Formats: sequence, C-alpha cells, structure tokens
Amino acid sequence: MKNIISQLRKENKITQEELANAVGVTRQTITSIETGKYIASLPLAFKIASFFDKSIEDIFTMEDGD
Repeated sequence: MKNIISQLRKENKITQEELANAVGVTRQTITSIETGKYIASLPLAFKIASFFDKSIEDIFTMEDGD
C-alpha cells in the first residue's frame, strides 16, 4: 500500500514525531508506514486522514498485490 504521508508532512512542516504524537503512535510507527513496512490499521488511517483534513483515499492507495 502506497501513501503520501511524507509528502503531506513536508508540505505542512510537520515532523514524524509531531504526527505520531497527534495520532497516538510512536515515531517509529510513522516511519514504518511511510516506508511501506507497516500498513496502518483502519482506525489509525482515519486519524492520519483527519489530522491532514483529507480522506483516507487521498492518502492511501492500493498497489498490485495488496
């Protein structure tokens, strides 16, 4: 699953730590999601989308094989 979290963070000048604190996870979790090593749970995806005032579909996209 691809996502644009890193891009959104940079556009909004938000660190991984700030995003992690805002959505209740660790910075390492944000890093893992951004690099595709971990797929966010649905509740976490909703929190991230809400934080950036976007829909889940705006942030996360399925890839072949997902």
